[in-house]
Amino acid sequence: MAAPEAPPRSGRLIMAKGSWRLGVPFVLLHLSCLFVLVVGWSPVAVATAVVLYVVRVFGITGFYHRCFSHRAFRVSRPVQLAGAVLGASAAQRGPLWWSAHHRRHHRSTDRPGDPHSPVVDDLAYAHLFWMFAPSNQATDTELVADLAAYPELRFLDRFHHLVPLATLVALFAFGWGLGHLDPALATSGPQMVVWGFCLSTVALYQVTFAVNSLGHWVGSRRFETTDDSRNNWWLALLALGEGWHNNHHRFPGGARAGFARWELDVTWLGLAVLDRLGLVHDLRPVPAQVLAAARSPRSAAGSGRPAG
Repeated sequence: MAAPEAPPRSGRLIMAKGSWRLGVPFVLLHLSCLFVLVVGWSPVAVATAVVLYVVRVFGITGFYHRCFSHRAFRVSRPVQLAGAVLGASAAQRGPLWWSAHHRRHHRSTDRPGDPHSPVVDDLAYAHLFWMFAPSNQATDTELVADLAAYPELRFLDRFHHLVPLATLVALFAFGWGLGHLDPALATSGPQMVVWGFCLSTVALYQVTFAVNSLGHWVGSRRFETTDDSRNNWWLALLALGEGWHNNHHRFPGGARAGFARWELDVTWLGLAVLDRLGLVHDLRPVPAQVLAAARSPRSAAGSGRPAG
């Protein structure tokens, strides 16, 4: 007699021992967005939220992902540290933890061992609950030995809460200062925290998490990769190019994810600017044959979940 099917891991994690240590602050951050009803809004607060969303998503996509996880380009040690701080300000833990789990994802994509697969597990687990699993709490330094060689990256990884906290404090001081220097701006410290940190962080959470979940669930498949990765244009817009996920799994080591001319990849454009400024070097190109295949009529198109 077959054993009963185990419930989805997302359900089993709700009461997992120790998950509250990350879960409670995570829930409180989302609930804090309701304070927008108390602090109101101002053009400068909304603009700050948008700018910090874009800049911190770039910290994740450009540095945590393409630089640290895939080594798609080279940077000097000071730029590496600056990129790590920028990524850490997104409050998605430290650079070693993030990169180790992403490298594990690519080793076993959509197979047992993948930390966040909607194919192996359920969509909710791949989107959110995997982060709270006890097995995903530690940093596997063997997978990121190249990054662990830098004491400053190990420090940021161990004390990953410091940069988001400093960002929050700086936003409060910024809003408080603007409110006193120019009352016509109609802003304040609490308002700037709610918009610039809380709302902005929750938005970037959900968008970058969606790459893990919806990026393997909804969209088209240009390449017949061994996983279920998908290209999704609207996710690419929100995630600065990361939505071209099937492209990325076809050639993970490239500095760009938008292969076709019309596939907007803001992260790639940002890296190209940094390259022109001499801040990053040796952007790894996508092989010509892969680009040619991307720009020809697709042989493996499709959308939505496959049958079976």
